Amino acid sequence: MTITQLKYVLAVAEHKNFTLAAEKCFVTQPTLSMQIQKIEEELGVQIFDRTKKPIQLTEIGLKIVNQSKNIVNEADRIQDIVDQQKGFIGGEFRLAIIPTVMPTLLPMFLNNFIKRYPKVKLIIEELNTAEIITKLKNGHLDAAIAVTPLEDEKIKEVVLYYEPFVAYIPENHHSFHKKEIEVSDLNVNEILLLQDGHCFRDGILNLCKNLNQEEKNTFQIQSGSFETLIKLADEGLGTTLLPYLHTLDLNEKDQAKLKHFTEPKPAREVSLIYPKNELKIHLIDALRTTISGVVKGAITFQNVEIISPIQKK
Repeated sequence: MTITQLKYVLAVAEHKNFTLAAEKCFVTQPTLSMQIQKIEEELGVQIFDRTKKPIQLTEIGLKIVNQSKNIVNEADRIQDIVDQQKGFIGGEFRLAIIPTVMPTLLPMFLNNFIKRYPKVKLIIEELNTAEIITKLKNGHLDAAIAVTPLEDEKIKEVVLYYEPFVAYIPENHHSFHKKEIEVSDLNVNEILLLQDGHCFRDGILNLCKNLNQEEKNTFQIQSGSFETLIKLADEGLGTTLLPYLHTLDLNEKDQAKLKHFTEPKPAREVSLIYPKNELKIHLIDALRTTISGVVKGAITFQNVEIISPIQKK
């Protein structure tokens, strides 16, 4: 069997379709099917149950796919070893960033990184945490920037910074004149939230879990944009919470409506995450060093309480 054949097996296992897998591997469907048939004949087993739609792995096929992932990863590591020995930092690097971090963090480090490492082809996409975890495990991402801890044994997390939650409270609200607020000042029924799927939303809900307030469903709105939530709050429809870095771009009038929490400040932990096989670790280290260098001056909070991004029942 060959590494190429194993990659074909992994593609079919992921897409559950020979035609789509062939497209992703840039080969014809007959070529891919023939190579998979060859490996099945060599092993004397059926990897895929072709009678089911979509195609399913057989019991032995599942074990073969798990081992194939390890083999393909270790094969890819050979190039990593060579690059590190030569001191070469270049090639394609696939990075994902969650939507509530991308707009503020990316402009801070991207220009520095591409100037410092011009031989790196950085491919960046915006994904939510669930999508990131899936793509990391399937080998479609090299690393990601997300909120942690994720409590996933297959993913390594390196903390970049701690970012406090900041309350945005309009002038007509009873807490507007407070210099600082407590978590107990929050009313879960007043807080305007990001739409489902955002870990920042889950962090806010986790923060409010212990307030023992009765939820009322007379009014509820969820948006995918902090800007929308701010405008709705200004219309008297509630309050909202923002990540600290996002508040730096607000105009002077809106910044006057920001209220910081007393210490320890509730905060999210933003980390660089990647699979534990540590492929392209030299590129990951280069990215971490660049980001750490630019955020030091912008965000230096230490006395914080980390709020979990994992949705709690």
